[in-house]
Amino acid sequence: MERSRQKTTNSISLILPEPVSEKIYLTQYGLMAEGHWREFRPKMVREMEATGTLMEALFEAQERTIGEMEALTRQLETEQKLTPQQAHDQAWEMIREKYILLPPEENPS
Repeated sequence: MERSRQKTTNSISLILPEPVSEKIYLTQYGLMAEGHWREFRPKMVREMEATGTLMEALFEAQERTIGEMEALTRQLETEQKLTPQQAHDQAWEMIREKYILLPPEENPS
């Protein structure tokens, strides 16, 4: 009986797609960063595309934003007694230019 379970487990693992952890999914933050970067940081985007690092950078910006937004939102709710929406909005104002809405390039070309 134990052998058949092991065999089934091995069979299942052979037909599963690649692990999810190797895929990059962009949320609204990653998509917002991409649009902003393409408009205001075209040289940076071209360089990242050339080296194959754009998606990774977008994902990193998104994940850092999400993590910091969650932590700061909780902190603002607790310390300043803000509603969840007020805390979220204030956290976004404080974090958005850190990873997502980067300043424009000086000489885009």
